[in-house]
Amino acid sequence: MNKHFLKETDFSWETAASIFAFAAEVKAQRDHGHRQTLSGQSWGMIFSKSSTRTRVSFEVALRELGANPIFLNRNDIQLGRGESVTDTAKVLSRYLHGLIVRTYDHSDVEILASEGGKPVVNALTDFLHPCQLYTDVFTLAERWARPGQDLMDAVRGKKVAFLGDCACNLANSWILGADFFEMELALSGPASFAPGEEIMTLMKNETAGPRFTFTQDPYEAVRDADMIYTDVWVSMGKEQESADRIKEMRPFSVTKNLLDAAKPDVLFMHCLPAYVGMEVTQEVLDDPRTIIWDQAENRLHVQKAILNELAGRG
Repeated sequence: MNKHFLKETDFSWETAASIFAFAAEVKAQRDHGHRQTLSGQSWGMIFSKSSTRTRVSFEVALRELGANPIFLNRNDIQLGRGESVTDTAKVLSRYLHGLIVRTYDHSDVEILASEGGKPVVNALTDFLHPCQLYTDVFTLAERWARPGQDLMDAVRGKKVAFLGDCACNLANSWILGADFFEMELALSGPASFAPGEEIMTLMKNETAGPRFTFTQDPYEAVRDADMIYTDVWVSMGKEQESADRIKEMRPFSVTKNLLDAAKPDVLFMHCLPAYVGMEVTQEVLDDPRTIIWDQAENRLHVQKAILNELAGRG
């Protein structure tokens, strides 16, 4: 039975720990050569959404692991002309060793995983962004781990405040991921952008039930926070809602005042791209407590570890 990574809970706690350990190892050794654990493999990258960080980090990760990446824009293959996702999965699984998929509908990655015969990685859907979530937690663990402390243990009990669109894919991933990594999560945004029914249903199926708070007061959310997180207010596919979204979310822009209202050593994260003057100010992006560049780099290392795990290589 093939393993897939479609959501944060597709790996066990022990597997996530080994992924973090592998990511730390390949990061430390990158200047001294690469562990080519995917040598001889070919992986497809189906991207229905445009990308900078996701495409480059996955393509570099595959090459450095020794694999051959094959980039497939949706319009380059028959999916763009009406071929079913099921048929695409069955055909590509005969050619490739795995698929990395960045698309709109989460059901697409589920069908590719169930109907194909090879591992599938969710590189982003409108519902979840698990590779980003694992990267974010790994980045925090790097910062917080004491000498000799296990990276997974370093994040337990830490508080994350997520501001803005609390119904977006990153917010959903934090709802699921914070529970998995045993972190505290405070969400804050407009009432109309509270967590939706789909993530609440998934949480009930995956866990004992949602363990987070939601408030319309951003200062309440960031109180005692170890990290503050935000994402774009207008995601791809939501452009027609831009004016209304921006108007509603203005009070949840991350400013220095909000940063200062959290713990003195609070960190700030954003998965990028950032729209200055909207979800975050330039002052915050320039603040030494901001770790977005470490966060962006770590996509490469964590995704290497995820690919290595799914390929079943040591």
